[in-house]
Amino acid sequence: MTHSLGKYADFEGLRERALALRRAGLSRRQIRDRLHVDNNDLLNRLLEGEPPPEWTKRPRAKDDLRAKARELRLQGWTYDQIQVELGCSKSSISLWVRDLPKPERRDTAEQARLACRKRWEHELAVRDEKRQQTKAAATSEIGTMTARDLFLVGVALYWAEGSKDKPYARRESVQFVNSDPGVIRVYLAWLDLLGVSRERLRFNVMIHENADVTGAEEYWADLVGADRTVFYKTTLKRHNPKTVRKNVGENYRGCLVIRVLQGAELYRRIEGWWSGIVDSAVQDHAPSLLR
Repeated sequence: MTHSLGKYADFEGLRERALALRRAGLSRRQIRDRLHVDNNDLLNRLLEGEPPPEWTKRPRAKDDLRAKARELRLQGWTYDQIQVELGCSKSSISLWVRDLPKPERRDTAEQARLACRKRWEHELAVRDEKRQQTKAAATSEIGTMTARDLFLVGVALYWAEGSKDKPYARRESVQFVNSDPGVIRVYLAWLDLLGVSRERLRFNVMIHENADVTGAEEYWADLVGADRTVFYKTTLKRHNPKTVRKNVGENYRGCLVIRVLQGAELYRRIEGWWSGIVDSAVQDHAPSLLR
């Protein structure tokens, strides 16, 4: 020992104090500093048999990887396949699974195909992560919309997706059709901003006849918060057996049509608002693009 025995003559008393501090949640270093015990061998004897507090235990970051590697090895995966799947070194994999039976040898071409597929799946996951990061960053750039922001967005949205008056077909009515729930929510928020009461709105669904018609009707009614009694009869699109539809599955709900009753005056204002947006964009901003 590097310290005099006299300094630690009362070993049992010192041990009691050390154990009390350990049970109070102190680390070895804290106990050493508190009791002025500079000898590691003596500190080990004082704390012998007493487990360290949980907060001092270092998490083993590779425990989950090790467990997954062993699981895959038991399923017959090779080191190469496990490496591609988990992204860890072969030396680590070998250490983790060396006590497990070796899988049966597979055809070299099959192994190559599996490795290629895993690499591609990994690449797709990386690409998707980048896409999600870009979308999240773009979302945060929007911030809080002002009433004027919503007003301009709504005018542009209607002019892109709503019905319009034509010289050969005079239709000064406000009718909007879309299949995107987000677009529908924004459009309804815009109508609220304009002071169009929900009592003036009528809805109906347009959908393929071999889809889940009832489910789609219930979905749109719930989305817009309207009773089914204000829904007109659903328009069914006949299915052509010669075509292969891609808009299928549980997320296909057709389109929602939203009509504003007595909307001629509103339509004229929308058309005027859109003309104002076009004029302002061309006069105030287009010249700067040529500088």
